[in-house]
Amino acid sequence: MRRWVVFIILIGSLLGLVGCAEKTTTGKESEQKNKVTEQEKKFEEQKAAEEAAKKTAADAETKRIAEEEAKKPKVVNLVDPSTKNIIKSLIPVEMGFGTDNDKYQQELESWAKELARGTETDPGYDTKMILDKIDANGQVIKGKPRVILEEAELVTKVIEASVNGGDVLLPIYITESGYKPEDAAHLSEVVVATYSTKFNPSITGRNKNIELSAQAIDNVIVGTGDIFSFNHTVGPSDAAHGYQPAQEIVNKELVMGIGGGICQTSSTLFNAVDQLTIDYVEWHHHSLTVGYVPSGRDATVSYGGKDFQFKNTAGVPLLIKAIYNGNGTLTVEVRTSAAFQSLLQKR
Repeated sequence: MRRWVVFIILIGSLLGLVGCAEKTTTGKESEQKNKVTEQEKKFEEQKAAEEAAKKTAADAETKRIAEEEAKKPKVVNLVDPSTKNIIKSLIPVEMGFGTDNDKYQQELESWAKELARGTETDPGYDTKMILDKIDANGQVIKGKPRVILEEAELVTKVIEASVNGGDVLLPIYITESGYKPEDAAHLSEVVVATYSTKFNPSITGRNKNIELSAQAIDNVIVGTGDIFSFNHTVGPSDAAHGYQPAQEIVNKELVMGIGGGICQTSSTLFNAVDQLTIDYVEWHHHSLTVGYVPSGRDATVSYGGKDFQFKNTAGVPLLIKAIYNGNGTLTVEVRTSAAFQSLLQKR
């Protein structure tokens, strides 16, 4: 019996030791977890501090760069819209912006004018329309569209950009001829205006000049809203282009000059188109009365000088026909499609 009592006491002691061991192990694990949590917390705090320091440094650098940029003069770049190339860079403050805005605007206006219209050495952006023409086979020979750089709009855009600097696209507007491709085949159907003048068939040089200039304007399409320029259509009336010496009027005197006689072509054209509601862009009289049209019904021209220009405001596309007859007559007809005849506006 005493043995059993001793055995039971021994077993109880062992169980107590096991329980103490378990409690000791659980306490150590808890302590280790607390240490890990503290380390993680310190790591996160350190990481947050580093991030805050980086942000502070970045903000300071951004502020420094902004201050440096603010000290630099603003630059306005003029950009060609078709090539995306910078054609000129302006520093507004050096041109008077902010100190003398009137002077600055005047300088911009002068520069914009040169850029648009060109100088003696450099061409500008502005170009007159080269009108389409129908060849002997009825095919359209394409010309070129009208190109305009709007000077006032450019000046306004540059002034607005002068505050903060930046790029300004040139305000360039391109106008194609005012007719549809499918119209071309029908524009010769109906004669809506015609005028004829006479010349002396024996004066060969002058007559050759009339013939060449008539060929140049023959079969030219003048679309709705298009501007016809005699000089631009005919081109230089010089010896290199086959023109010959003939009498012409210069300062109220008859003198010999290359290309004399082409004014008969321009005057015949004027009297034909004047029957329609077209607008005159440029029109000049001779300094002397000419014999081939009534007084005041002439249109003098000189390549590089006076021009005869009109805008087609008749409401429909037109075709010019110039018929030279070596026997002594020149006829200019204005034609259009039969479908447009009822829409045509006459004087």
